[in-house]
Amino acid sequence: MPPSPILRAESLSKTFTLHTQGGVRLPVFRDVSFTVSPGECVVLSGPSGSGKSTLLRSLYANYLPDTGHIRVRHQATWVDMVSAEPRDILAVRRETMGYVSQFLRVIPRVPTLDIVAEPLVMQGVAEGEAQDRAKSLLARLALPERLWSVPPATFSGGEQQRVNIAQSFVRSYPILLLDEPTASLDRANRDTVVELIAEAREAGTAIVAICHDAPVRDAIATRLFDVTEFAAAA
Repeated sequence: MPPSPILRAESLSKTFTLHTQGGVRLPVFRDVSFTVSPGECVVLSGPSGSGKSTLLRSLYANYLPDTGHIRVRHQATWVDMVSAEPRDILAVRRETMGYVSQFLRVIPRVPTLDIVAEPLVMQGVAEGEAQDRAKSLLARLALPERLWSVPPATFSGGEQQRVNIAQSFVRSYPILLLDEPTASLDRANRDTVVELIAEAREAGTAIVAICHDAPVRDAIATRLFDVTEFAAAA
């Protein structure tokens, strides 16, 4: 029997209102429903502008849907990311749901090694052990050791993306959201990220991803979810 879903999106709809443009409304999607179970990698498909990123950010509660529910199995209960209190959303992000965006957002002047180790330290792992695991992952992603003590603000796009990936994969999250995780990476590092995703799946992580790189998408997806089927009419 397959495992029960850990993430449920139910009847989600989203429209943006451009208040600086006279209240113009931009419908994105309507009545989106799907589930994700441990060990699955669901890749959101559709052309640019079809609402994939908006849907992924809604799952993480960066955007508030107009209707519907996003239920996440967090520890021993279910949390609706649409209606939850901010403290509960932060708890889900800290313990249950990791997110790899296309952009690295960090506190200035904090060394790369500390940034990557931080999720483990917050989980209660001893600092020395957390840094050892961070070093191992940074080495696996071929980020030069000379950069580990340097804040990543001046890194190249590919180097920042590797820090981003390392920070999200350094600990085991029950759910991972991946927004173009291999963007800006060379072939060797793309292959490493594919391996990390496969290892996370095998360990039982439920993954929702956006990936325009067809070979990577084919390598990581257990199934596709076509967002264009839920396009909202203007």
